[in-house]
Amino acid sequence: MSHRPVLRRTQIGLAAAATSLLALTACTSNTTESSEAATGGTSQAEAGSNDEAGETVVIGFSAPAADHGWMAAITDAAKSTAEGYDDVELKVAEGTNDVNLQISQVETFINEGVDAIVLLPFDGAAMTPVALKAMAAGIPVINVDREFNDPNAARVTVLGDNYGMGVSAGQYICEQVGDDADAVVAEIAGIDSLPLTQDRSQGFEDALAECGQDVDNRVAADFTVEGGEKAAANLLQAAPRIDAVWNHDDDQGVGVLAAIENAGRDEFIMVGGAGSANAMRSIQADDGVLKATVIYPSTQGADGIKLARLLVQDKAMSDTVEVEVPRMLQLFAPVVTQENVDEFLGSAFES
Repeated sequence: MSHRPVLRRTQIGLAAAATSLLALTACTSNTTESSEAATGGTSQAEAGSNDEAGETVVIGFSAPAADHGWMAAITDAAKSTAEGYDDVELKVAEGTNDVNLQISQVETFINEGVDAIVLLPFDGAAMTPVALKAMAAGIPVINVDREFNDPNAARVTVLGDNYGMGVSAGQYICEQVGDDADAVVAEIAGIDSLPLTQDRSQGFEDALAECGQDVDNRVAADFTVEGGEKAAANLLQAAPRIDAVWNHDDDQGVGVLAAIENAGRDEFIMVGGAGSANAMRSIQADDGVLKATVIYPSTQGADGIKLARLLVQDKAMSDTVEVEVPRMLQLFAPVVTQENVDEFLGSAFES
C-alpha cells in the first residue's frame, strides 16, 4: 500500500468514505449578496475575517475552451474573484478541449510548485491520474463541475445540481399547468449521451410525475445555438400544440427562441436552463414565451478560487461550525422568474 505525503498546511484526510456532501448556498453565487462576495475580499477586510489578507497563495487554474457562454463565464468569474484578493496570485492556463494539453498544464503547475490547483476538467476520468499526482505532491486540487472518477483526486469538489435543475423546472411547470390533465409538456434536452443531460431529464420526469404530468414531446440538441434552433424547429413541427416546454440550456436557448419566433408560436410557456443574462432580461421584460430559467451556477470556478485560498491559509468556511473546508459543495438550482430576477441578474453570464 502506497503512502502519500501529508499535504502541507491543509491536513487533508482523504478517506473516501469520509466524503461529506453539503448542499450549501451561503458561499456560492446564487444571490445578490454572494455575487458581490464573488468579487473577493481585500487587505482592508475586518481583522480575523476570512477575507483578511494573509500569506500569498499561488493558484493554478485550468478549464476547457471558452466555446460556450457558460464556460467563458467560469474563467472570467475565477479571474475576477482572484483579482479581489491582494494575497492571491492566479496562474491561468489557456482554455483547451485537448485532454493531453490540459494534462500538461497541470503537470506544469506541479513542477512550478503552486500552492493549489483549481481544475475544471474537459474529461474528468482522463484528468484523474494527473490530479492524483498533484495531490500526492502535496498540492490540494479543487475539482469543479466535472468529477474525477476517484474521490482521492481532489481535496474539494464543487458541483452544480443537474438532477435538481430538472426537478426545479418540473415543479415550476407543475405550478403553471399541473391542474390541466390534457396539458402538453415538451422538453428540449442537451446532448443525450452525457450523464448531466440524463440527470436533468430524470429530475424533470420525476417532478412532473408528482403533479400527474409527463413529457409528451422530447427532442435533444447539443448546447449550441444552431443545434437548439434545429431541434426546436423539429419539435414545433411535430407538436401542433404545446402548453409548456423546458429547454435545458440558455445558450442553445438562443436558437430555440429563434425557431419559436420563426414558427410564429406563442401558445406555451418556456423555462430555460443555466441562467444566462439575456434569458433573464427577457424574463424581466416579459417579452415572450420565456417565463423562467433554472440556475446552474457559472461561478463554480470562483468558488474554487475562494476555497483554494481558505485551504492553503488554514481557514474554514466561516458560516459553518466545521474547522476544515468540507470535501464537497453541491450548489442549489433555484428557479428565476420575473418576481426574483433582480436577485440573480448580477451574477448571470452572457450567452
